[in-house]
Amino acid sequence: MMKPLAFVAAVVAATPVVAQQSFAAPEGCQGTLTVQHKGCVVINIWQCEADTPGDQWIALFGLGGLFSVQRVDREFQWIEAFKITGDESLIQPADDPASLDELFATQIDTWDFTLQTETGPERHVGYDLLTGETVVIDGEELLRTEFQGRTLDADGNEIEAGAGRQYVSEKHRMFFLGETWDADSPEDIIDMSPVEFIYPGETGFFTSQPIYECNQIDAGFRP
Repeated sequence: MMKPLAFVAAVVAATPVVAQQSFAAPEGCQGTLTVQHKGCVVINIWQCEADTPGDQWIALFGLGGLFSVQRVDREFQWIEAFKITGDESLIQPADDPASLDELFATQIDTWDFTLQTETGPERHVGYDLLTGETVVIDGEELLRTEFQGRTLDADGNEIEAGAGRQYVSEKHRMFFLGETWDADSPEDIIDMSPVEFIYPGETGFFTSQPIYECNQIDAGFRP
């Protein structure tokens, strides 16, 4: 379960290019994984001693550098996020919390939660569904998912609606980007599927430089 990737694609294109080459986890934290994705995105993941057990931090980088850092819990609820577009935090308790345990146990997880943003509350309603397919990418076993979701403002007006296919890892208890499209233009598919999984000590770990399809950014973010 991730926000519609149109946001990611737009930010990758708009962020000014910077010279940063690497990234370091904050003090008291340990980097665990780097994932290079299609669509010129790389993510770095770390955990911190001071956090609730199971919490993970995710930093997303585009061609122009860092554009989002968010913390998720062991159920992959979005606890808080710090973005160039504004900060967000989860209003708890959620009406229907996102739950990886529910997804793995029953093959489907519905969710209905609200994020407090700098422009007001945004309600997210939808579901994640396991398709029953398992794939291996760069030696990593991932389960395929399908999702649909809507974002509503405080008055119940729909801000956006989307659907897609993603990946989820039981090992990492984490979703990874995949394909997505807006409800009003399902033919415009954005593919940001993972390509490489990089662990501590391996070349490219905790890099801030995406490497896949970065020359296609100006071509409309299509596979």
